[in-house]
Amino acid sequence: MITLSIADAAASTVSATQPSTISSGRPADPNSGNGREPAKIRHMLFGTPGTVQSTILQLHQLGYAEPNDWSRPISTGRPGEVMAILTKRVSNL
Repeated sequence: MITLSIADAAASTVSATQPSTISSGRPADPNSGNGREPAKIRHMLFGTPGTVQSTILQLHQLGYAEPNDWSRPISTGRPGEVMAILTKRVSNL
């Protein structure tokens, strides 16, 4: 199971002010990954602990992600609210 803190999630975001480049010197398409490995997508669920867990189980029943692939619920600081994060690798279409 991957467990991320809010700081981990914020630190791993891509800067919009500095686009990455590929070896040819052209800006990389931030929506397509680097072409050599699958692109990553991050899902974040916010809600009550029960609602977040229920949604994770529904996504599992649909065959989208294993429940253990999600982070443990992380408190958002709001009463009764947590978030869970899933980082999934998807193939470029």
